[in-house]
Amino acid sequence: MSPEVEKYYEHYFDLFMTEGWKQLIEEVNEILGSHDIDSIKDDKELALLQGERVALKRLASFETNIRNSYDYIVDVENENDPAI
Repeated sequence: MSPEVEKYYEHYFDLFMTEGWKQLIEEVNEILGSHDIDSIKDDKELALLQGERVALKRLASFETNIRNSYDYIVDVENENDPAI
């Protein structure tokens, strides 16, 4: 892995360890859990809620996606390393 790519992931891993990140993800999950589909009045409101949920779910899964991406790169590099 190049130093630039390693630094890219290190910055995210540092971010994920902060209390601010943990707080943000807790609040995102609370919002996702609080949506009430019974209160949707029309198609426009449904579309708005769907868009909001897509964005929030993307944010909620961001850390997992970054970690999976990093692990994949490491695995591929280990498979291609003849010394291992």
